[in-house]
Amino acid sequence: MAQGSEDLAARASSQDGERLYFHASAVSVEGKGALILGPSGSGKSSLALALMSLGARLIADDGVWVEAARLQRPEAAPTLIEARGIGLLHAGPLCQSAPLALVVDLSRPEPARLPERRWGTIHGRKVELILAAGRTTLAPALCQLLRYGRADV
Repeated sequence: MAQGSEDLAARASSQDGERLYFHASAVSVEGKGALILGPSGSGKSSLALALMSLGARLIADDGVWVEAARLQRPEAAPTLIEARGIGLLHAGPLCQSAPLALVVDLSRPEPARLPERRWGTIHGRKVELILAAGRTTLAPALCQLLRYGRADV
């Protein structure tokens, strides 16, 4: 069973034609893109860094374009990622673009232990949505989800 869908495009910072710009971080895990949304200080960069330590490639930290259900690295995006309390780190191998497979929202907690699937839409395209505020051990589960999917029970 699945939860209703919400329009994630409304959370874009700006728009250029069909392209939406999000103040967000984004990574790719085995060719599948994850968009990490949340307010400043919510842990977007920290989650991206944790995912990178498990093999993800950075698309962009602190700002990313979404067009035609693809995450796209901005041309002028730095090749760095913020590590709070340490400084700016070189990101290593980057990913320029990946199909949007997952949106992680760090502004809202998930109240259920085993939640029904949630969905969001961007320009009418459905994408899985994970609510994750306050979750500190999220990266391994997200990697597993992006690599192998989720059981429907």
